[in-house]
Amino acid sequence: MANDKRWAWAEIDLQAYRRNVVAMRERGAVGDTWCVVKANAYGHGAVACAGAAMDAGASGLCVALVGEGEELRVAGVAAPVLVMSEQPPEQLDDLVRFGLIATVYHEGSIDALSRAAARANVVASVHLKIDTGMHRVGASPEHAVALATRIASDPWLDLDGVYTHLARADEPNGDADTQRQRDRFAGVLAQLDEVGLRPRHVHLANSAATLRAVARVPGVTMHRAGIATYGIAPDPHDTATSLEPVMALKARVSHVQVVPAGEGVSYGLRRPLERTSTVATLPLGYADGVPRRLWERGEVLIGGKRRRFAGMITMDQVMIDCGDDTVRIGDEAVLIGQQGSAIIAVNDWARVLDTIGYEVVCGISSRVPRRYLR
Repeated sequence: MANDKRWAWAEIDLQAYRRNVVAMRERGAVGDTWCVVKANAYGHGAVACAGAAMDAGASGLCVALVGEGEELRVAGVAAPVLVMSEQPPEQLDDLVRFGLIATVYHEGSIDALSRAAARANVVASVHLKIDTGMHRVGASPEHAVALATRIASDPWLDLDGVYTHLARADEPNGDADTQRQRDRFAGVLAQLDEVGLRPRHVHLANSAATLRAVARVPGVTMHRAGIATYGIAPDPHDTATSLEPVMALKARVSHVQVVPAGEGVSYGLRRPLERTSTVATLPLGYADGVPRRLWERGEVLIGGKRRRFAGMITMDQVMIDCGDDTVRIGDEAVLIGQQGSAIIAVNDWARVLDTIGYEVVCGISSRVPRRYLR
């Protein structure tokens, strides 16, 4: 495709990704590691990362949508795949057909999944999700045993797992809330034990909980490793996490001009140049996932130096103030990644934009070609 030859691209280092998966397996200490590859592997490429995760010893994969699981199956990925929320009834036949593991937390969803499994003449695997305090989705702890009993008594369903999700595991000042969620989850497990319904998979830890070791509950069998496997700390202010960045965002200079002092650059002419400067244009913009607000305090690497944006980021192009330095068309620029000794990390963007690294990498659009470094 012509898009593959763009002068803007994202490099995905699969070796770094594999090493991060191994590191998270070691940090998990107890149980299996299931890697989260939803949202196209947080913008990194789901199929490529799924294969690399399994190569690195992951035991399974997690997605958010039936379509994401279907993509993996069509590509030949045979690993267990958990869909981490309830899906519309009209998608359950596909969920069963592609051998995906369903998440349930409503009686109606359990019944609909059972009917879909019966139509396919297969037993569908199910994980029961419990809402222990995040209040996004999940069954209340009080209803857990009743729902587990309903699943276990259905000949078309296999109660394969039970889990919850922690709301503040990435926040050191959120440990009290995390403890409350752990206690509630432990209470659910005790109730399931009383009726002999504890399933083989029990999980609550995400990347943050695993890195901070705040999800220790007896009987946990696995953890879900997401953002950390891509080399990004869940907390954008955490600079101590020793993980390897997986994505780099790069472009080539497509235009060079010398702009006189006092002239503004780009829409709005917002920041007149303080001195006559070389301005380099790069052929990517907010349609590619470079947020418009980044121009105010963000930086780009050209010639191994940090450069600020000369003006407003536009849909398809950005302009960079290169001062007195010589820049040529075709020179490489790095928006995320390393050039020489200088580094711009995903979480550098996150701090400037007052967001999290998840949003940054998920926002790199599909029109940016991914080049895989193996």
